Amino acid sequence: MHFQDVIKTVKSRRESLKVTQETLAELSGVGLRTLKQFESGKGNPTLKTLQKLGETLGLEISISVKGGNQ
Repeated sequence: MHFQDVIKTVKSRRESLKVTQETLAELSGVGLRTLKQFESGKGNPTLKTLQKLGETLGLEISISVKGGNQ
């Protein structure tokens, strides 16, 4: 899954639950500005931030790292 897909999934889940950005920010402990930047594709959230949003929305976020030959 690409980062843009993560953004779409988080935003879609929030909207399907009828949760405002303000409410999600409050419930997750993520700053409103951070959340707005993330959903607009302008932010660069930490893994901790993604974890907080995922837990609050009932999503499982997993990260896969692929390495090249060195």
